[in-house]
Amino acid sequence: MSSIEDFKEILKPSEPLAKYSYFKIGGPAQFFLEPRNADELQAVIKCCVENEIPVRVFGGASNILIKDSGVQGAVIRIHADEFSKISIEGTTVTAGAGALLSNLVSETVKAGLAGLESLVGIPGTVGGALHGNAGGHNGDTGQFATSVTVLTARGEKFVRTADELSFSYRESSINELAIIEAVFELTADDSEEVTNRMKKNWIMKKANQPLTHQSAGCIFKNPRGMHAGALIEQAGLKGTRIGGAEISDRHANFIINDENATTENVLDLINLAQHTVSEKFGVELELEIELW
Repeated sequence: MSSIEDFKEILKPSEPLAKYSYFKIGGPAQFFLEPRNADELQAVIKCCVENEIPVRVFGGASNILIKDSGVQGAVIRIHADEFSKISIEGTTVTAGAGALLSNLVSETVKAGLAGLESLVGIPGTVGGALHGNAGGHNGDTGQFATSVTVLTARGEKFVRTADELSFSYRESSINELAIIEAVFELTADDSEEVTNRMKKNWIMKKANQPLTHQSAGCIFKNPRGMHAGALIEQAGLKGTRIGGAEISDRHANFIINDENATTENVLDLINLAQHTVSEKFGVELELEIELW
């Protein structure tokens, strides 16, 4: 039976996770690994299964809040070059799960392909964007996906085709442990027009979101027919601080790490927003970010 220590070339014990997180918050991982390719990823997962080591996987860590005490077990980052490739053939685009979503957007726009330009400004990787069906008012990642290659919690690899994929608001049916690669089908369009739409989307985002601060994007899902940020603002919580964390005064659905915030600070603001909005408006705010 293999041991986690056998992967010493890619293993960092007790590695602080804050530096990988968009929030810049979080304690260490007991075992931190960055596999160099899909075979190595598969081998790591199978080793963890054999040794009963719990496993978590992330790409850009743009949508997670990690406990101050850290994470027990193995934390795997899908980041290596092998996972970050993007290839375009006609209107079909293949992207590794570790490719930055921003790179996928710019490559497809440059190629005169329409569909993903509305995702400009969304941080993180293709894998994370698909898992959580990241998107905005003008479209979501999942609507263009035609197949996704995944690894199960036991390290088994298979391809989910379009009829096995379903996407809804900030959710997907992709619940396997890891995404390796995805194929998207886009539409040919005038490159200049697609670029202009992308620029327009980017200007809107920059004007309305605190993109220069450390955060994990939108904290809450928008309740049906409403905006979480507007509810939090109407509850009088915009600009509220606890420790080093603050409900952004630019967009109330963002919590920013303004000055050495802890996970506890952020959780306290989350609880305050949920409690206050529930009391004032009878609306239960559901988290969009993942808590580790």
